[in-house]
Amino acid sequence: MQSLFSLEGKVALLTGASRGLGQGMAVGLAEAGATVIGAGMSDMSETRQKIEEIGGTFHDLKVDLSREQAAKQLVSEALEVTNKIDILVNNAGIIRRENAENFSDDDWYEVIKVNQHSVFQLCREVGKHMLEHESGRIINVASMLSFQGGLRVPAYTASKHAVAGLTKSLANEWSSRGINVNAIAPGYMETDNTSQLRANKERNEYITSRIPQGRWGTPEDLKGAVIFLASNAGSYVNGHILCVDGGWMSS
Repeated sequence: MQSLFSLEGKVALLTGASRGLGQGMAVGLAEAGATVIGAGMSDMSETRQKIEEIGGTFHDLKVDLSREQAAKQLVSEALEVTNKIDILVNNAGIIRRENAENFSDDDWYEVIKVNQHSVFQLCREVGKHMLEHESGRIINVASMLSFQGGLRVPAYTASKHAVAGLTKSLANEWSSRGINVNAIAPGYMETDNTSQLRANKERNEYITSRIPQGRWGTPEDLKGAVIFLASNAGSYVNGHILCVDGGWMSS
């Protein structure tokens, strides 16, 4: 049974690895045996330390995913480091909050470029490599707002709906060619992106009351999900959006 979830000998490329959900998933992948390549703009020394403390291997690559050629360059650099990518986790994302009537074009395009456009580009570039080897796992990070509308986050909501649709589209196209494409939809998690919500006492209490499990999630709560979808345990799972939400979607 343990071998079903083992990632020994696998290489995972994960964006947004410096903290929060990305860090939690990076450590989880390393705990399962994968070599992890973390990509992001921020310092990833804490993630490196956590992975090296458990005897894992971590490489970090700096990238600004809002730049047009960033995805192609990142994949090229990652392949120079390890010569292969078995697992891609598209976790990097940003959010901008404003009433829809005042939401600027600049904020709209900034969110779409990082959360949607770069996800497609990375899937495409890593997908080419995986198709050559007829094997791979792509895991996109969706959201509760892949299903719901949210408040004051029109670009984020649009981008996360797109991530869910892209996941299903690529699964239809690539599943027969050895590539599993799925997504994780985290619920309300304790991260930088939700700091404003958690600081708002009324909103925090309302959200917590809606979560059947009675608490916000943590980055560690995503470890099992990402390992499952990356490993042989999830080999017949394709085009699925796995909610890790403490029961939010059932409430």
